[in-house]
Amino acid sequence: MVNIGIIGVGLVGSELISQLSAHISQNETSTFKIIALMNSTKQLLSNSSYSSLDLSSWKNDLSAKGTTSNLVSFINYLSEAPTPSIVIDNTSSQEIANSYPLFIEKGLHIVAPNKKAFSSDLKLYKEIREKATEKKRFIYHESTVGAGLPVLSTLTDLIRTKDKIIKIEGIFSGTLSYIFNEFSRLDGEKKKFSEIVKIAKENGYTEPDPRDDLNGLDVARKVVILSRLVGKDLSLDTLPVENIVPEPLRTLDSATEFMASLTEYDEYFEKLNTTANNNQQVLRYIGVIDPIGDKSEVKLVSLPSSHPFTALKGSDNIIAFTTERFPSPLIIQGAGAGAAVTAFGIFSDLFKISDRTLF
Repeated sequence: MVNIGIIGVGLVGSELISQLSAHISQNETSTFKIIALMNSTKQLLSNSSYSSLDLSSWKNDLSAKGTTSNLVSFINYLSEAPTPSIVIDNTSSQEIANSYPLFIEKGLHIVAPNKKAFSSDLKLYKEIREKATEKKRFIYHESTVGAGLPVLSTLTDLIRTKDKIIKIEGIFSGTLSYIFNEFSRLDGEKKKFSEIVKIAKENGYTEPDPRDDLNGLDVARKVVILSRLVGKDLSLDTLPVENIVPEPLRTLDSATEFMASLTEYDEYFEKLNTTANNNQQVLRYIGVIDPIGDKSEVKLVSLPSSHPFTALKGSDNIIAFTTERFPSPLIIQGAGAGAAVTAFGIFSDLFKISDRTLF
């Protein structure tokens, strides 16, 4: 059996528990066992025999029986289990990401949709990789890029089979995909940029403060993650990122002020869109990984209507791998955000580790 400890049981964590619970109940030979849960205030650990927690009542049990969250005791408990243990980090916490070397030192495998460990400090990233190799522990983070889309696994397969990566380009943000798919088109009703951002916020597509999407940092993290897998020592502070938040709005105190002021820049965005449309092009916000020319970047671009990135619908992601074997790009497209698909990406990583540790 593989023991599982989950840090972060919000939207994605709850969906993951639901998927795991369904799998376990439908498969007598399931190798997974959830023995520990933690949120920002409480943790729930199984007993000394490491039996599975009751997944039918975990929310109430965590609330009623949980003790104060303590990362050290949580990790120690998992590390002392008699069979392999995996810790899943569903948070966006830099503090927890900084603890990955400790997790590995304690003998734990890691699955994480948390982008911080793989896109922040390069020294931390290298320490995690080196320690994982030294301790023969597995780390998977498929869902850090494209949620459940097989982006990292495809790139890993291309690299392991010695294909030459020429360029990776993509629309990596479901939020910015939706905004520009709605705003910049050659047919249909034209809408104001601020109206579309407002609708995106109301529908839950954006962060509570949409500037956290429009500044490009989320896309930048994904570009850094892919670049490092390709073997480039890219960091957020060296990657050119186009922040499309109008400069006077970047320092406003609240999201409410930002949304109220964004209407003042509708004409600016409309001019960009009109210029593109007049050339039979549309605006798209993309990330580029260029390992050969060392020109990776994140930017708003105009693309011809024939380009595959212009046919996206809704909040889909699309990633194109141009390689020596695939001069006509290998394209992955689909839902790149949402609890169900993110949990699926985490779940698939669990299988990869269990297959390698038990068989």
